[in-house]
Formats: sequence, structure tokens, C-alpha cells
Amino acid sequence: MSKADIIVGIQWGDEGKGKIVDKLCENYDFVCRSAGGHNAGHTIWVQGVRYALHLMPSGVLNTKCINIIGNGVVVSPEVLIAEMAQFENLKGRLYISDRAHLNLRHHSLIDIAKEKLKGKDAIGTTGKGIGPSYADKINRTGHRVGELLDPQRLHNALMKDFELNQSYLEFLGVEIPDSDDLLNDLKRFSEILTPYITDTTRMLWKALDEDKKVLLEGAQGSMLDIDHGTYPYVTSSSTISGGALIGLGLNPKEIGSIIGIVKAYTTRVGNGAFPTEDKGEDGEKIACIGKEIGVSTGRKRRCGWFDAVAVKYTARLNGLDVLSLM
Repeated sequence: MSKADIIVGIQWGDEGKGKIVDKLCENYDFVCRSAGGHNAGHTIWVQGVRYALHLMPSGVLNTKCINIIGNGVVVSPEVLIAEMAQFENLKGRLYISDRAHLNLRHHSLIDIAKEKLKGKDAIGTTGKGIGPSYADKINRTGHRVGELLDPQRLHNALMKDFELNQSYLEFLGVEIPDSDDLLNDLKRFSEILTPYITDTTRMLWKALDEDKKVLLEGAQGSMLDIDHGTYPYVTSSSTISGGALIGLGLNPKEIGSIIGIVKAYTTRVGNGAFPTEDKGEDGEKIACIGKEIGVSTGRKRRCGWFDAVAVKYTARLNGLDVLSLM
């Protein structure tokens, strides 16, 4: 039985994971996303063409790879469908866990409204609805990708949710979706995505049993981990190597090498601690040379010098075998 390798970012994200995955995936049969949502952004250049991936694993550019979106990811059907339109012949190359949670339009509206209410105390989220989606998951009130197989039933459940939370949504100023529009959207999502929805955990178990080569692709960075990052200025999922197991249904004995990706300098998007941030001319120069603009947000990244203390901490946290300096 083979073991899965893990790619993990060990700063505040944007370390260049997508580029490394694209480079390494020629040696793998499967590339798998384990957490996060379309707040992630992996930029890959191929023969002068720029691809910005948010939900799809970075192995999608290799036609020999099977790509898996795991149960730990929160999936926006709208965003995923738009992203899929960049590629041809994805059937048989892309699979979505039926246990992954749905990230729908109202999640994004809640996210944006809550950030506005916090004012100067805002976390600086991407506004993509990632936090509210994970909150529903933990509250056991969320809905999973597998429910798209019966869009009418999912529609009825969502309308019931909106009814139960009407006062909360009105307080935030979030408009409840029109019933007919919601049903039409869900039917469209179902029609397009149904061929890709499956039990990806069993698929991966079978792949490892058959000695297939599997690469797990992390999202964001270890310093944004919900437990071990600079809380509360973090993302809403586990971004470290241990989280990759939960987000795909693997166990610790099934892990091989853990590869950490790190920049020669440091960047961060959003608010929160950044001990080596350079707000002067050098920081501006780093941002200019590195083209430090967020793929998902379009926001300029904060830039600063290499933070060896943070890297030593996250290297231990992840159990790194290899460090790739970008």
C-alpha cells in the first residue's frame, strides 16, 4: 500500500503551493484538496497562460491526474462551475466529496454584513462566506454537496432554514432568496455537478490500496490555522498537515512525506499580527517585484521580511520532511 504526500503552506498563505503542486503532479495519480473554499487562490502560468484556481486542485492542468475536492472543503457550486468552464474533458478527472459542505450566496452576504458591523475590529475576511459555511457545519445545520442530487428536497430544507433564521438575517440586512430562483439555481447546480459527486474517501482508500501516488494539497497557510494560527485573525479551517487527514478521510499511517512551502519573504492578507511587516519603501518594493495581489480578493498583500521564528514553529507543527523555498 502506498502513502499520500502532503503539500502545506507554512506562513500566512500565498507561498506558491499551486506552482509546486503543478510541478510535482506529473509524478502523481491523484491531487486532492482537503480544506478551505474559494477564499484560496492558486496562480499557475502555463506557456504564458495564467490560471487562477480557487476550488479545483492544482493538478487539474495535468490531464493524467485525477483531482479530488475533499469533504473538508466548503464548495460554492456557482464558483466551481465557472472555474470548471476553463477546462475540457473533466469527467473522470474531477470528483467532489458528497460530504463536502455547500457554500451558498447567503453565506457570502452574511460574511460581508458581519465584517461591516465589526468595523475597525473586522478580521479582514475575503467575504466569500467561508466562515458562515463552516459555522453551519459545526452547528450541524449545514447542507452537503450530496444533497444536490435531490434539489427539490434541498430547496425545501433551505427555505425552512431561512424561515427559522429570519430575524437574524433581517438584523444583518441579508435578503432571503426568492423561492423559485433558489430552486432553479439548485437544479442547475445539480444538473452540472451530479456526474462529479461521489464518496471520495473510499476512492482514495482504493487508490492507496492499489499503490497509486497521491498528493494532498493544502490551502492558505499554517499561521492561519483555526487552532494554531494568530487567532482570531485566521481562516475557519485547519490548514496544517493534520487537517489534511480529516479533510479527506485518511489516517496518520497513510501519510508519507510532508512538504512545506515557504517564501523567501513574508506576506499576509487581512488584519492580524505580522511581526516582520515592512510598511516602508522596501515593503513596497517587495510587493511590486512579487506582484503581491490576492488572487481571490484582488487586495494588495502586506509584505515584510522572512520570519524564521514563525517558520520554525510551523515546521514543527506540521512535521515537515522537506522545505521548498520560493
